[in-house]
Amino acid sequence: MLLLALDTATPAVTVALHDGTDVIASSSQVDARRHGELLLPAVDRLLAEAGRRLDAVTAIVVGVGPGPYTGLRVGLMTADTFGLALGVPVHGLCTLDGLAYASDIDGPFVVATDARRKEVYWARYDDSRTRVTEPAVDRPADIAERVAGLPAVGAGALLYPDTFPNAHGPEHVSAAALASLAAERLAAGEELPAPRPLYLRRPDAQVPKNYKVVTPK
Repeated sequence: MLLLALDTATPAVTVALHDGTDVIASSSQVDARRHGELLLPAVDRLLAEAGRRLDAVTAIVVGVGPGPYTGLRVGLMTADTFGLALGVPVHGLCTLDGLAYASDIDGPFVVATDARRKEVYWARYDDSRTRVTEPAVDRPADIAERVAGLPAVGAGALLYPDTFPNAHGPEHVSAAALASLAAERLAAGEELPAPRPLYLRRPDAQVPKNYKVVTPK
C-alpha cells in the first residue's frame, strides 16, 4: 500500500505519503491564496524525498472539506486527476475528521475551522475517531450553548475564545493525519467513500443582479 493524501480545504496546502504502516513523508504550507501553485510541487517534492515514483501510489486520499469553494476544489480536482491517470481509487475524508484524529483527544470535544464571514465550519466528536454531528457552518455565538464547556481544536475555535474558551491546536488539518486515519480504516476492512465536496454554502463569487448577456447580432 502507498497512499497519497492531500487537503486544500483550509489555508494549509498539505500532502503526505503513507505505506500502510506509517507516514513516510509529509509537507504542509500555510498560504490560503496559493493552493493551486503549491500543491503539485509539494507532491513532487514528497515523492522525491521518499524515493518513490508516482506510479507506485495505490490509492489517493483527499480532504473533502467543509471549506471555501475555490481552495477546496483544487485538492479535489487534483485527486481525481491522479486517480484517473494512475487507475487507482480516490477516497474522500471529512477535513474536520483529520483535525479530530490529530488532536488525539479521548472524550467529547469540538473541531472548528475558519469559514470566514464571521462563521466557523464545525462538528462535535465523542473522541478523536468518532464524529457525532454532521459538519455545519454557523456563527460562533449561535452555537455557544451547544459547545459550552467542551475542548475545541482548529483555527476557527482559536479565533473565537468567547465561544471556545478551551481551544488549542492543531489549527489546520494535516495530510499525515488524513492518511493515517484512512490507512487505519482500510486495514479494518472499512470501505471509504468516494470524494464528495462539503461546500455547505454558495461560493463567494456571484453573477451580478440584472446581468445582461451581450451576443453579436
